[in-house]
This record gives sequence, C-alpha cells and structure tokens, in this order.
Amino acid sequence: MKKLLSIIAVFLFVVSLSPDAFSRMKFVTIGTGSVTGVYYPTGGAIGRIVNKKSKIYGLKVTVESTGGSVYNINAVLSGDLEFGIAQSDRQYQAWNGLAEWKEKGPQKALRSVFSIHPESITLIARADAGINSPSDLKGKRVNIGNPGSGQLQNSKDVLAAFGLTVNDIKAEYAKAVEAPGLLQDERIDAFFYTVGHPNGNIKEATSGRIKVKLVPITGEGAEKLVTKYPYYAKSIIPVKFYPNAVNKEDVPSVGVKATFVTSKNVDAKIVYAITKEVFDNLDKFKKLHPAYSVLTKENMLQGLTAPIHKGALKYYKEAGLIKYIRKDLIQ
Repeated sequence: MKKLLSIIAVFLFVVSLSPDAFSRMKFVTIGTGSVTGVYYPTGGAIGRIVNKKSKIYGLKVTVESTGGSVYNINAVLSGDLEFGIAQSDRQYQAWNGLAEWKEKGPQKALRSVFSIHPESITLIARADAGINSPSDLKGKRVNIGNPGSGQLQNSKDVLAAFGLTVNDIKAEYAKAVEAPGLLQDERIDAFFYTVGHPNGNIKEATSGRIKVKLVPITGEGAEKLVTKYPYYAKSIIPVKFYPNAVNKEDVPSVGVKATFVTSKNVDAKIVYAITKEVFDNLDKFKKLHPAYSVLTKENMLQGLTAPIHKGALKYYKEAGLIKYIRKDLIQ
C-alpha cells in the first residue's frame, strides 16, 4: 500500500508539471529496507525535505522498499538505484571486497554521502526460552536474517564472538517483518534484528501473548566483536521504547551505523542538493523519527569507509565541515 501511495504521489506530481518542466525534471530513487524498519521512513524523510524544493533543483526523490543493505549497495553500483541506505559494516565490506563481495573484489565505484542513525544488533527471545546471552542460543530456533540483509552477517558475527556457528543453532532466514509473528507463534525461540530504535517490529514482538525479552550482547563476546571489527561499537537499547518487554533496565549491545551511499557515476549536482537540504534542515530532519535524536552534523560524517562523493564534498567544504572528515575519504 505504501509503495502504491508513493507511485500515486509521483504521478500526481508529474501531471502537475508543464511539458517543458517535466523534460528538465530528474527522478532519483532511494533504496531502503522493510517498511517496518527505520530505513524506509529515513528514505521518506530525506525525500520529503528535498522534494519541497523540487522546482528549484529540478529534482524529485522517490523511495523503494528493498531487501536491505546488500541489495541497496549492489543496486546503486549497477545503476538500478541512485542512492541506498546501508549498514556501515556492509559499506566497509563492499569497499574492501569482503563477505558477499569477496568474489567480485573491492567495489571502488561506491561513494559515501553521510551517515545517519546508530543501529544496535538486537536479540529478541521468548522469556521462557532460557536465553540470557547469545551463548545460550545453541540448539535453539533462531531467525538470523534474510539473504541480502545487513543483519544476516551481524548475526553470524555475534554467534562467532560467543563461540557458536550457524550449525550450532536451528537457523531460519526469514525477513525481519516476519520474525515477530514467528516468535509469537512459537515457531522460533529468538531472532536477531540490526535496527535503530524504537522499531515497529520489536514493538510488535513484545506486545503479543508470549512474553518476550531483549537479550544483552555484552561481556567477553562483545569485547571480541568491537576489537576485531572497526565498524562495531558498544550501544544501549532504551527499554522505555518497549514497555511490554520483561526487561526492567536498558539493554547493552553492540551496533553499527546506517549510512547513505551512492555511486561515483551519479550527477554531483544531485548529490549536492540532497546533502545540502538534509544538513541545512537537520533540526527538522531530527524531528521526523526518534532514532535521529542523537544526530549532529559532526557524527553524520563518522562511520564511513568509501570516499565522499564529490557532490557531497562540495557542500561540506562550503559549510566548513571538511575538518570532520577523515583525510582518506577525500579524493
């Protein structure tokens, strides 16, 4: 339904343009994720801010719900999408030719624009399943994420850090939107979801008949994870977002960041316009979702691996933000 409404909105916008204006208008699409996650409303928030000046920039932004980080990066690189939202670890792996990109090699056409909200690796379990740590997942039925999603590799990383492999659990590979139902139907014991908070899927999972808890990812295993991988950092999941969970205190975890990526082949004027509108309207942007409350112009330039696109770099130089960017990201 949301995709249909998006298509209708674009159609109404197009028919309102004169033939000459239509010929000059450029249409770009942002790849996001599940409609219940934070990526989808993030893409929508960016689109709404930029589209307010569509006639000034000759630019119209639309949003597409996709399979997540891996899909978005590949689609950006192939030219099927102009922009995508991807976890910082997936950006790192694509740029360096790791994980899903091991056979293809380093993806040197990938470009960073900015980073967005922090995302915690969230482990949700039935309260009666005896799962108090990732190490307790052995022999359990666990959804670790669908192929093409960022959380699939995160799940495997957490398992490895706590001495387990996929073969030690009964792994499911369902999409994040399906996991709450599977948990409440007692078809799985737990699921991983790398996401910004609050999140609709986790609210759904904690609001059913089956009592549910958020499992801490902490201790020696978490220390191994943040030491081994440069894109992981410790995080906290506020329990206030999930009042129906059995947890009484905030839940420690580890996480990554959501990043906004594009290809070096995308027009610099388009990248400049989007970057400028998001940063110039950051206070308005932060009000569009609770996950954005911690954003600053400085931390939106952290957690990036691929070089900054020249269109975004032009804005950062003008805005005096270049000093917050690592030198190796400036080309």
